[in-house]
Amino acid sequence: MATCQAGSHMTYFLFRRTVGFIATLIAVSIVVFSVMNILPGDPALTILGMDATDDALAALREDLGLNDPVMARYFGWVGGALVGDLGVSHSFRVPVAELISERLPMTVSLAVAGMIVTLMIALSVGIFAAANHGKPGDWLTMFLSQLGIAVPAFWLSILLVLLFAVNLRWLPPGGFPGWSDPVAAMRSLILPTVALALVQSAVLARVTRSSALEVMRQDFTRTARASGLSQRRILWRHVLPNALVPIVTIVGMQFAALVTGTIVIENVFYLPGLGRLIFQSIANRDLPTVQALVMLFAVIVVTANFVVDLLYVLIDPRLKART
Repeated sequence: MATCQAGSHMTYFLFRRTVGFIATLIAVSIVVFSVMNILPGDPALTILGMDATDDALAALREDLGLNDPVMARYFGWVGGALVGDLGVSHSFRVPVAELISERLPMTVSLAVAGMIVTLMIALSVGIFAAANHGKPGDWLTMFLSQLGIAVPAFWLSILLVLLFAVNLRWLPPGGFPGWSDPVAAMRSLILPTVALALVQSAVLARVTRSSALEVMRQDFTRTARASGLSQRRILWRHVLPNALVPIVTIVGMQFAALVTGTIVIENVFYLPGLGRLIFQSIANRDLPTVQALVMLFAVIVVTANFVVDLLYVLIDPRLKART
């Protein structure tokens, strides 16, 4: 009986979260479409130039659907997006979906690599600081993490380029040679990955430290210590697993921040990803491309939060009991 009741509660929880997820996506699509369509400027004039005739401008506006009612354009855009038709880029003259599919692997690779490095640095540093609470190692760690939070990612990127590319000449300053040469490709991603990860790991390290310190004050941790378990075993087998709830919250938010943070990083390092594409599209007032990219980044953020909500139930039995 209890098992059936728990199953029904879980089903209701998943249904509620899924409905909220879909409703949020609909609201985001309305906001994105509205903002993109009230921006000043004429896409037809941008495409044809200042010397275009009135007849040519009118014909292009009709061809682009700019004369259609707003609601018809919105539902046409959403309907097309659901089947993978995001329109045609005004500046590149190719389908927007094709542009995104070409640039997406670069952005995803950079974000995933940044997330892996962030976790490696932040969890190790946060647990180290908690284990040495009140000692010089803890103070130094917190000072460096505060410094990392305060430093903008683009400024850190420039410093890394000056040090490792210009002065030491260990790594390339930017550009991407393509995956035909895997070694060169991976070397070109080292500096962008580090620039993304250092800023994000500073935040996560502080959260890990605070959460670990709270768990270390619990009775079961003192019992494990009294049982003669090593400090390392206590920290990694008992403290960290029980400190995961706030950490997972930040990790979900940070992955979304890493994906959106690539917008700046890709432009600093001249990488052919979605971040550089959105800058180029904004400069050319390529409305279909900008609209699709903004919606894509918004979907990534909303999806990350949705996944975090689901992970809560898996890692915390107390939340599972309340669902």
